[in-house]
Amino acid sequence: MNSLILQTTTRYLLPLLLLFSIFLFGRGHNEPGGGFVAGLVAAAPFALYSIAFGAREARRVLRIDPRWFIGFGLLVALTAGLLGVLLGRPFFSGVWTYLVVPGLGPIDLGTPMLFDLGVYVGVFGVTLTIIFAMEEAD
Repeated sequence: MNSLILQTTTRYLLPLLLLFSIFLFGRGHNEPGGGFVAGLVAAAPFALYSIAFGAREARRVLRIDPRWFIGFGLLVALTAGLLGVLLGRPFFSGVWTYLVVPGLGPIDLGTPMLFDLGVYVGVFGVTLTIIFAMEEAD
């Protein structure tokens, strides 16, 4: 597609939608949102970029083959499950720690958030793999 308006808008929306996906990811443990929805929102600007500029240009901007994101997401999710086993607990047991950040106070970090990160990255990779394949199909 060769629309100047779409191309210009896409350039501005890409970082904004990525920031919004990070917001959704962080909010997802206590309110609606989380890894799946945030992964879809993170893939949306690259899908839009692919429509505006073509799949080859969108892949160039992304810099990493989306299939690598799938593998990394699965690895992170598996790691979240194995942390409980390493501590002598059942697979996918919740393991929690606290990080004290000056000005923010204590922040809960745990395996559910790590699993959500794996889902986020995996959904991002799967969605972009499908979108780029459809864009490149003749």
